[in-house]
Amino acid sequence: MTRGDKARELFYEGYNCTQSVVGAFCDDMGIDRETAMRMSSPFGGGMGRLREVCGTVSGMYIVLGYFSGYDRPGDYEAKKILYSRVQELAERFKKANGSIICRELLGLSGSSEPAPEKRTAEYYKKRPCPELAARAADILDKYLKDCGMITRGNCSIAE
Repeated sequence: MTRGDKARELFYEGYNCTQSVVGAFCDDMGIDRETAMRMSSPFGGGMGRLREVCGTVSGMYIVLGYFSGYDRPGDYEAKKILYSRVQELAERFKKANGSIICRELLGLSGSSEPAPEKRTAEYYKKRPCPELAARAADILDKYLKDCGMITRGNCSIAE
């Protein structure tokens, strides 16, 4: 099963778009599923259904931060490297999907009510979210492997 398959499966289980991507990597990050789902839960729906940055993209960045983030505020080189990686992932996602903005991907205008829609067959028919989650997870998986941050299924932080 690919990371994308796992992310799609998690979305169909009822997790939001961000949770689906983060959940596809939580075992490799050494984070239990509950913690991964909690910390990524606010980002769904383009950040709390504001329809801004797609939650699948936010999920990529959460996972990227785990493997490639910095923890010293004065480490400008590490910050530059991380932001470069963020921009690269955004470009890859945009190239595959046309945008990184939730409302644009869904064909909506503005934000929406905070109450999420019920997950029904009709909901899944009108939403590209399961496939966006799958693409985001696969884009990230390839990127992390190409950069040497994940090897042979075991994650390590790249030097």
